[in-house]
Amino acid sequence: MASARRRRLTPEERRSQLLAIGVAFLGDQSLDDLTIEALSERAGVSRGLVFHYFGSRQGLHRAVVTTAAESMLAFAVPREELPPSGRLRDTLGRVVGFVREYRGTFFSLVRGVASGDPVVRTVVDDARDVHAQRIVSVFVEMGSPDTRLLRVVLRSWVSFAEEILIELALGTETAAESIVDLLVGSAHGVVAAAESASCAQAT
Repeated sequence: MASARRRRLTPEERRSQLLAIGVAFLGDQSLDDLTIEALSERAGVSRGLVFHYFGSRQGLHRAVVTTAAESMLAFAVPREELPPSGRLRDTLGRVVGFVREYRGTFFSLVRGVASGDPVVRTVVDDARDVHAQRIVSVFVEMGSPDTRLLRVVLRSWVSFAEEILIELALGTETAAESIVDLLVGSAHGVVAAAESASCAQAT
């Protein structure tokens, strides 16, 4: 009996498949190395098919970075059933886990803000804004005033945290728990500094 014919992928399934391969590409190569030709070779499809779905190298980069950013955000969605302090530690722990499991993807995302494509930079910045808002929400729930200064320092802290993750979490020399301790402690530190500055302005 002849073997069953392989099911033909729908356009949505094919695009999702190509995006998954593109994100996986970032695991060992940089975003700059991701071209229409490189993806078509890795996926085993024609260059014309990849071009059909993404239009250009720029369009491919935008789609892959958007998918990678959404994956990272989904990986670390705060668990609302936890108390705020536990939620902070759990969320940051899962961020560290994501970085260690998807090293190249994280590195490409962080460095993507230096891309010449303003859309790619916006995608990365938007992801940072979501991370920052999640941390702001935790501290507000713990009693910190929801001020512009709090939002500024925690948005800046996200960039600081990214550098810590690049330097420590991309390797294996430092225990994940130690990295989480550092991130939690530094977040509390900048929030305390913001609250102290707010009190000084009020007097």
